[in-house]
Amino acid sequence: MSAVWIDKEPASAAKELKIERETHKLEKRLCRQVGQAIVDYNMIEEGDRVMVCMSGGKDSYGMLDILMKLKSRAPIDFTLVAVNLDQKQPGFPDHILPEYLKKLGIEFHIETQDTYSIVKKNIPEGKTMCSLCSRLRRGILYRVARELKCNKLALGHHRDDMLQTFFLNMFFGGKLKGMPPKLTSDNGEFIVIRPMAYVAEKDLIRWAEHRQFPIIPCTLCGSQENLQRKQVGNMLREWDKKFPGRLETMYTALQNVVPSHLMDAKLHDFKNLKATGVPDANGDTAFDEEEFSTPGLPGGVQVVTL
Repeated sequence: MSAVWIDKEPASAAKELKIERETHKLEKRLCRQVGQAIVDYNMIEEGDRVMVCMSGGKDSYGMLDILMKLKSRAPIDFTLVAVNLDQKQPGFPDHILPEYLKKLGIEFHIETQDTYSIVKKNIPEGKTMCSLCSRLRRGILYRVARELKCNKLALGHHRDDMLQTFFLNMFFGGKLKGMPPKLTSDNGEFIVIRPMAYVAEKDLIRWAEHRQFPIIPCTLCGSQENLQRKQVGNMLREWDKKFPGRLETMYTALQNVVPSHLMDAKLHDFKNLKATGVPDANGDTAFDEEEFSTPGLPGGVQVVTL
């Protein structure tokens, strides 16, 4: 008995040490990626008052957590204000977020508006509720930002959300359009930022488990299993499982756009294109067979356009 106990104890200690190291690496990666996105897109500046939009999901919890860590070591002074919109969903545990935010000691505001009844009244059963819910929520949050004197709104969208949006627009909207890391609000009054633009969802899932965030499920969009976004998300996860690294490659592509090799005449002046006699690295390669290395697989795969 004692021999077995002695054998197990070092193994258990080694396992705990490994978990601790992996968690530390995860925290460093999250802080680095969020910090890099903030720098790359100049998301937060001196004197900013940033409204951190809290839904009660893992993404917004993770965003607030990392932003607070970065704020404590940032070379500039800015303010974070956590804001939650209580949409009066049946059974919504409205005590969880206020209790959590009080413990953090951060400035926060809970806005109560019954958008749930409006959405349920105007959207037929089985239809997608996201569009109307999003419009209502956006208008309310803009008003709250104005009242709280915030000039920026931080949303918890991550890398996978951005990829899903790109494919949703391509498959169902007929557009090459994604979810930008920084943009102006619809009314032009605020700057909207997505500090987790570089963060993978799987890392946020692990971080939420480690930090034991009090997750609050959404009974509106979260209950709609056949949403196109969920289908696209499943497709991307399946690709990532079969070909590790593919999502990183696709995300990099969103930052390397070549308008001259697409078909949008508003972005590239095809009509007035003339031969210049000057070599162009981005010139015609229509007769070339391009080779692309496939993430996660040895060698490369040859892609030929027919």
